[in-house]
Amino acid sequence: MTPKRILVIDDEFQITRVLKRSLGAHRYDVRTAADGESGMDTFSDFHPDLVITDLSMPGMSGIEVCKSIRGASDVPIIVLSVKGEEQTKVDALDAGADDFITKPFGMNELLARVRASLRRGPSEVEEQTVVSVGDFTLDHSKREVSVNGSNVHLTPKEFDLLAYLIEHHDRVITHRTLLSKIWGGDYTEQTEYLRVFVGNLRKKIEATPSKPRYILTEPWVGYRFTPSK
Repeated sequence: MTPKRILVIDDEFQITRVLKRSLGAHRYDVRTAADGESGMDTFSDFHPDLVITDLSMPGMSGIEVCKSIRGASDVPIIVLSVKGEEQTKVDALDAGADDFITKPFGMNELLARVRASLRRGPSEVEEQTVVSVGDFTLDHSKREVSVNGSNVHLTPKEFDLLAYLIEHHDRVITHRTLLSKIWGGDYTEQTEYLRVFVGNLRKKIEATPSKPRYILTEPWVGYRFTPSK
């Protein structure tokens, strides 16, 4: 099996050295870059399966890296930062990150996040490759979705979230359940992840995101997906 390719972008040499050694020991193909500009050059040549980038770097910031990557690819992105405030996480997720890890972190935690980011979505109906419900059609094998016949481009985590909502349509799904199913059991308190990703989904599938018809908020509880307008 071909090793998964991981690009690490961080201006701290100690971090890139440790990550390259540790991830390499787990049979990942790792390349590193010391700043955002060289990271994007490496991204174009390397075609990684996952990007890990620091948030605060001289020159091109991690936020700019995320936005630049999202303009060309839906590859999973993990952001590293010494800042753990909610707004910092929201800014990174808004820019296109799939996950956020606060420094310092344990290598076991990072490896778990890497595995989760590289893993395919949590669908419980993989044997049913194409699912049509209401206005939506999902092709699990191609990881594509269309709304009323029009294709919608989603990032991997956006697809996973929408697929789970569609599988469980017309039911109220709690925040904790969604976070656990899409990001894992360690994320059940990270409600800012849901706010950002549900907001992004609404921008892509709703005619009027501020007045959603498909993804409905159940205050203080979670969300309910109604597949038809």
